[in-house]
Amino acid sequence: MSKIFLLKKTIYILLMLLFVFQGAVSAQDASLTNIVVNNTRDDLLLFLEVKGAFQEKIGKAIMNGVPASFSFYVILSRDRNFWMDDKITEIDVTHTIKYNSIKKEYTIIRSWEDGNPVVTKSFKEAKKLMSEIKGMQIISLSKLIKGAQYQIKAKAELSKIELPLYLHYVFFFMSLWDFETDWYTVDFKY
Repeated sequence: MSKIFLLKKTIYILLMLLFVFQGAVSAQDASLTNIVVNNTRDDLLLFLEVKGAFQEKIGKAIMNGVPASFSFYVILSRDRNFWMDDKITEIDVTHTIKYNSIKKEYTIIRSWEDGNPVVTKSFKEAKKLMSEIKGMQIISLSKLIKGAQYQIKAKAELSKIELPLYLHYVFFFMSLWDFETDWYTVDFKY
């Protein structure tokens, strides 16, 4: 092999690694905030928001008709001092957004709200609906022990975007704008 070929190949690999590294760094900007555990008379509720989820590339893809889904993972466990924690429930919910360019409206489906779609013409409102959980039921209070210590862990991620088969070759870089937050923990006593 010639030295020029090896030099070109090395530069190409370095540029690809730089591109991948940039995507991985920007994906870490998303975080969960305003995590609140509350209750009604009968149920334990969760409130939270995702900040930094809508990067420019995600917004452009949505505006071009590519549906996007955020998945939220929530684990409720009871703390036990000298034993492993007792996992009580694990919940996975999904928020999906689709843009209809003909009607110029966004349809958001939030699985924990019985799948009833919310339609809005405002991208700002659509992003807010996608990025928050307000009052999601975690468990009935009757299943918790009074005076016990509990912990809720939560995280969010942008699910893999499903493209038609022929577009996978064109948009091979789409996975670079996937995001996943860290796990966030809230301790509380019932």
